[in-house]
Amino acid sequence: MTQYSSLAALNSAIVACRRCPRLVAYREAVARLRRPKYSSWDYWGRPVPGVGDPRARILLVGLAPAAHGANRTGRMFTGDGSGEFLTAALHRAGLASQSTAEHRDDGLRLRGAYLASAARCAPPGNRPLPEELEACRGYLTQELRLLRGLRVIVALGRVAFDAVLRAASELEWQRPYPRPAFAHGAEALIARPGGRPGTWPVVLLASYHPSRQNTQTGRLTAAMLYRVMRKAVLLAGRPV
Repeated sequence: MTQYSSLAALNSAIVACRRCPRLVAYREAVARLRRPKYSSWDYWGRPVPGVGDPRARILLVGLAPAAHGANRTGRMFTGDGSGEFLTAALHRAGLASQSTAEHRDDGLRLRGAYLASAARCAPPGNRPLPEELEACRGYLTQELRLLRGLRVIVALGRVAFDAVLRAASELEWQRPYPRPAFAHGAEALIARPGGRPGTWPVVLLASYHPSRQNTQTGRLTAAMLYRVMRKAVLLAGRPV
């Protein structure tokens, strides 16, 4: 596993990644063909790096960039319905400077929070293959290592939940036993090795993913997501 000295170095490596031929072909085809409503956009069309506060106590992990969301804008959870829903909850919880996320230069700033995903390229049908998730897992592992103030991880969806547990295992963090089952609102404690200052346990919280499929059917409501964000803020030691 490559060790990176900073989040900036890690993000440079993520943006340059071409490990998965299927994902490279798809993300570039989407960027080339575009949707008619975004015909004037210069699509990002590359892997999407993590974004947020490098001193974050809260890490939020999603599934993958949306083909015409982050694959278009180049910023996690930006430019699509999932991003709108999540950013509104982050803003209400005091973790974002505004309630909207439209493009990379819209002024959005995260406070005490960092956004990442299990897969870094937009996948066909929004379904990365197991081997593609495995190829990306090292990036998440390095984010866990480099976010030294991390106290809470919010996994947005089952795929993200599994990716976090696997990444923690690669770092030899002590995972819960028995392995926790994914459910909205589920909570588990992951112990960092050592016991030195700064090695406090990390709380893993689970939420349904803020996809249109979940939010438009009422499986995930704004109130449900806000409650998870509020708990994350309280556990991280920041006022709501």
